[in-house]
Order: sequence, then C-alpha cells, then structure tokens
Amino acid sequence: MDTAKTKIAIFSHALGGGGAERFAGHLSFILDGLGFEIHNIILTETQDYDYAGVLLNLGALAKIEPRWKRKFVKAGLLKKYLEDYQIGTIIDNRPRNFQLSEWFTRQIYGKRKVYYLIQNHNLQNYLPNSVGLAKILYGQAEKIICVSKAIEDKVKSKYYFKNTVTIENPVGFAENSSTELPPLPEKFVLFFGRFDEKAKNFTLMLEAYSLSGLCEKGVQLVLMGEGADQHLIESLIQKHQLGDCVTILPYQKNPFGIVKKARFTLLTSHFEGFPLSLAESLANGTPVVAVDCESGPREVIQNEQNGLLVPNYDVDALAKAMNRMVDDEVLYARCKANAAASVKYLSLESIAEKWAQILPKPL
Repeated sequence: MDTAKTKIAIFSHALGGGGAERFAGHLSFILDGLGFEIHNIILTETQDYDYAGVLLNLGALAKIEPRWKRKFVKAGLLKKYLEDYQIGTIIDNRPRNFQLSEWFTRQIYGKRKVYYLIQNHNLQNYLPNSVGLAKILYGQAEKIICVSKAIEDKVKSKYYFKNTVTIENPVGFAENSSTELPPLPEKFVLFFGRFDEKAKNFTLMLEAYSLSGLCEKGVQLVLMGEGADQHLIESLIQKHQLGDCVTILPYQKNPFGIVKKARFTLLTSHFEGFPLSLAESLANGTPVVAVDCESGPREVIQNEQNGLLVPNYDVDALAKAMNRMVDDEVLYARCKANAAASVKYLSLESIAEKWAQILPKPL
C-alpha cells in the first residue's frame, strides 16, 4: 500500500447528474495536481463524470434490501475503507439533511480532518435548523466551504460559525467538445442541467419563452438534461403550444459542443448554490441570461458585459432580456467577446490555489 502521499477522500452523493457532482470530479483533478492521493467515495451507483484517483462506489457494493439495512452496510464499508487506507482528511460534498445519520457519520469520521461543502443557498439541505445542533455537528470542522459569498454570509449570520470560507466551484476550460453532436435547430437558446421544477422553475422559463416571441423568429429553445420532472416540462410545453419550438435532449456527459452552438444559455432557478452551468457557458464563449436568484448569478454575471441579469419571477423582464440577446447585435457581440475572460478566475488553476491554502500540505 502506497503511503508516500497525503490521502484525501472526496465523499459525494454521486459522480454524475448535476453541478455539485461535476464539481467533485473537477476537485479530484485539482487535488491530484496538488500532490494528494485521491479517494473518491460515492453513495449511489451513478458515475458519469471523469475523476482522478480511485473510486469506492458504495451504491454498487450495497445492493441489498431493505433500505435501512443498506445504510448500515454502507456505513460499515465506509468505516473499514477509511481505516484500511489510513485516510486522514475528508472533503464531504454530500447533501446532509438527515441529522441523525449525520451524527453517526461524524462518529465514523472520528478525529480525521473534515471539510464540509455547502453547495446550495437552501441551507436545510446541509445544516440543521437548530443552531445548537449545527455547532455540535460542524463547529469543530476544519472548514465549512461555501461555493458563493452569498451562501457564506447566510451561514455566518445564522450560525455564527468562525470556520467558514468561500471557494467557488471550478470550471474546466479544457473540456473536449469533439463528441458527435445530436441534431440541433439552426438557431436556439439552451438550458442544460437537472429537470427539477422545485429548483429550476421551468414554469417561469417556458412562460417567458412563449411571451418573448422567439419561436416566431425561428429561435428554438433546447432543454438538455434528465430528471423526475420531464413529464411536467412536457405538459408545460403543451400548455403554451410550443411543441414545434422546444426540443428536449437527453443528458450529455460532455455538453460543451452544444453549449458553444447556442445563442445564449438560460437559468430561471428559484435558488442556486454556485450556478456551474452559467460559468461553463461563459467559459465556452456563450453569453447567459439569468434571473437574480439566491445565490450565485450576480457573482458570475456582469450585466450587459457577459450576459443579462433580470429580477427573479418577473416574466416580462425575462422575456425582454431574451429578445435583447437575440435582436441587439452590439450587446450580443460585447457579451460574447467578454464571456470566456470573465470567468478565468474560476479556472482549475485559480481555484486550486484557494484549496491549497486551507488543506494540509501534501507529503
């Protein structure tokens, strides 16, 4: 067994399906580049994204029923793995909304150095509502890492933690987009991400697209992703009579060839953490139109410089912004020219420097 490097486990729900999971893959490459030995641990079988290091897939190893028994098996496998490989540092990237389970997980971690990620402005997915319980579970963490300044401010104001820091999610600028593309409309705007109405608000998106009249201008809307709410989205498309103007594409492991061909990308979320799809769009030279939700878009979008930022839930303002990004060629050219440079601070190299400042020095 190789003990020459400092070992870090990145513990995530999955390695596929969303921005937080894509971040875990990016982080593994960052830390590998910094000289750490990386152990990726995931709770479910889902593994679509590339990663550096080795993988412990608890979901694949614990295919047993009933569900409560499966959790105990996973806990035992996790404990044994951490001990066998003598892992001293854990980066916990999971949602943590079952507090009794988190108390047991904290016992498994023991005296190891633990860094907790908060990937969403909806704090109940990561911290208990009780300030006292939050301090018991997370007050002794090495760091509580928030992916946006707005999230860190919210955490500090509610829980009074002294161990918080903001480190944004990185963007992979060197993504290979040579994959063969599916058939695409000649002109289109794009959403890519999870089909989750409670988070992404497709009701607002499709209403604004219908109101904008882009369909009549020959600019279609492409929705690319997967999720439990695809049937709801299909019903909204029928409701607004947009069947000839909206295309649904399945999830793509490498979406960037499609992103580059879009006129702009859309985000209409109720809330975000760090909206990786916006940053990835800009990194690939495609401007964005987004609502000013909590949190993240206002930290990425420079209004009228790399995209347009509009008040959330204002369907008229969103429809007008979508039209501006199609009709105003001067605005569009400026936003497109500025797009990639505006998110250089989110490069793997830049974010690696921030992680290097808070982690133990690699051997």
